[in-house]
Amino acid sequence: MWLVRKPRESMKHDISLAVRRFIGENFLFRDDGDAITHDASLLDAGIIDSTGVLELVSFLETTFGIEVQDDEMLPENLDSIRAITSYVSRKLESAKVQLVA
Repeated sequence: MWLVRKPRESMKHDISLAVRRFIGENFLFRDDGDAITHDASLLDAGIIDSTGVLELVSFLETTFGIEVQDDEMLPENLDSIRAITSYVSRKLESAKVQLVA
């Protein structure tokens, strides 16, 4: 049986992979990037710090063509792979809706 993904699920999967790869390449100094769960707090685990959040924001803006507002730099949006994926997905959906309108 073939697994058929809905476009939104595929987009979230792609975002998640890109974020995981960025974090692994830029913040982890050992080869255990897959050990990070989707819900693990990147700040509490000591994976990123406040400077790392700024690097992450720059990556998200450049990679996904979004603009992260200062008031959006919250743990709810940027503290786990799941939160980042959801945040970026919402931003991209919002941009798509604005283009259509």
